[in-house]
Amino acid sequence: MTHPVPHAPARAPTWRVYGVMGAVAGLAVAIAGPVWALDDLRINFQGDDSALETALTRASLLAAARDEGLEDDFELFTIARAEYGQLIGIFYEAGFYAPEISVRIDGREAADISPLNPPSQIGTIELTLTPGPAFVFGQTQLGPVTEGTELPAGFATGEPARSTIIRDAAGEAVDGWRDQGHAKAEPLEQDITARHPPGELDVAVQIQPGPRLRFGSLRPEGQRRTRARRIVAIAGLPEGEVFSPEEVRRAAARLRRTGTFASVALREAEDPNPDGTLDISAAVVEAPRRRIGGSIEYDTEAGGKVTAFWLHRNLFGGAERFRIEGMISGLGARSGRPDYRLATTFARPATITPDTTLNLGAVIETEREDDFEAERIRLDVGLEHRFSNELTFGAGIGVLLERAKFGPDLETERDFRLLLLPLDVTWDRRDNENAPTTGTFLRGEVTPFIGARGSDSGARAYADLRAYRGFGEDDRVVLAGRAQAGAVFGSALDRTPRDFLFYSGGSGTVRGQPFRSLGVTSDGVRSGGRGFAALSAEARVRATENIGVVAFADAGRVSDGPISGGSDWHAGAGLGLRYNTPVGPLRVDIAQPVAGDTGRGVQLYLGIGQAF
Repeated sequence: MTHPVPHAPARAPTWRVYGVMGAVAGLAVAIAGPVWALDDLRINFQGDDSALETALTRASLLAAARDEGLEDDFELFTIARAEYGQLIGIFYEAGFYAPEISVRIDGREAADISPLNPPSQIGTIELTLTPGPAFVFGQTQLGPVTEGTELPAGFATGEPARSTIIRDAAGEAVDGWRDQGHAKAEPLEQDITARHPPGELDVAVQIQPGPRLRFGSLRPEGQRRTRARRIVAIAGLPEGEVFSPEEVRRAAARLRRTGTFASVALREAEDPNPDGTLDISAAVVEAPRRRIGGSIEYDTEAGGKVTAFWLHRNLFGGAERFRIEGMISGLGARSGRPDYRLATTFARPATITPDTTLNLGAVIETEREDDFEAERIRLDVGLEHRFSNELTFGAGIGVLLERAKFGPDLETERDFRLLLLPLDVTWDRRDNENAPTTGTFLRGEVTPFIGARGSDSGARAYADLRAYRGFGEDDRVVLAGRAQAGAVFGSALDRTPRDFLFYSGGSGTVRGQPFRSLGVTSDGVRSGGRGFAALSAEARVRATENIGVVAFADAGRVSDGPISGGSDWHAGAGLGLRYNTPVGPLRVDIAQPVAGDTGRGVQLYLGIGQAF
């Protein structure tokens, strides 16, 4: 069956025709004969364009029916008649506007078989596809367009006349006007003509910009427990300002980031208001209010760690998140005793500005290590502002109360009372948070502290830089690197809270070396250091769709002073396995020491997510 080229490449009408045919043919199914399975489907492609052949085969409804094992003859007949409309669009997308499509059912063309008299038995279906000549663009006209709008390079005389290029060009033109505030810009008229000799496609598309509009009201819909005015505040659409699609996308992203909503859809009103404003509806579906979860990790040196949490996503009806988390660590550890931690956090989005979140936190914990024991309470109040999808800045104020015992036989006891002024910045350009294949990540923290009742004052700084690069098909091989550095300025080693000092060793710094095995020794007393640096490198190879293997090497250094002073270093290396799960890759790492004198043999690490 040879298809004449329509005035404009569109396939929607074809679907409507076959839908009607299928409905009429349904009247005949009751008198059809016995049901038989499709014995054979033959697809014959008459051409040498392998990419087009692959695209047609993947789009074929008959090929999909064969792969699914469809056995109903009437359904096969209906699908065969719909195949023409399905595949003609694929030809247009590739720039072929005079194709021949033949679908023969046991030698008869499917389009010639009456839907009132469908075949009672189907044995063989033969699909023959002949592309015909490839068309190029002749005359191309599209406009008006805004200044700075760049149409696709392929939308030009002599270029392959793919229907997707026409669609993309019209889309770019419309987007250009929408970016200037013309929310109702649209293609008004299109004239598309295929001239068979000499195989050219003439295209003329007129764009109607429409009026320049301003944002009207945001109208929440679908919420059950969240207050409407809080949804408006979180979305942060600038009412009264010139319409911008980017602002609409940002508003939707703000609502999604709260975690309160399972889905968010912002839709523009069909018609502007008489005053030149355009209302936006925010259709939301709220997620379950409560969530519980937990995790288990194991380290041959540090022992097991069990964590559990309870989360409320919408505590007061304003998308506030409240979380309680408990942890027990050091279970079965080679040294020290079990430690305990109880933490609560509260986050209120859209505080001061739509991109600013108020964070409250409280922590009560104990730490019992070979060289110290500590009990501490920390309270924090802070604001986090998101400048973009990549850049976040935080600032706050906090209080740290710590009672620590350290020195030989833990004979020295000291109380620390500090006022904290934490600052942090995060720049995240990774393509995926759980298993990145490209991009960079940088987090920097500076915490000035003011001591009271004899505690020293100073500042603690820490930086974490990560980089990722993928190679091969679908980034089958990923090289990952990490650099960490930290320093404590202003306070003496024995007058610095144990929580502020640095150690090296374990899954977060140097694998293959025992947890916190590297510190410093000052005046015969072992402790953490005021200076720290670590480097890590990984080669991640995806062996199958869900299984990956990893080779890694880590090295770390701890010093007495923030930059100089007595110091030592160690290193470790090993291999690991990764198994992809819905919550991130399951991690199994086995490592051993390769340098330094802190090693104690092979170390095993289990967890969720990549090491970094």
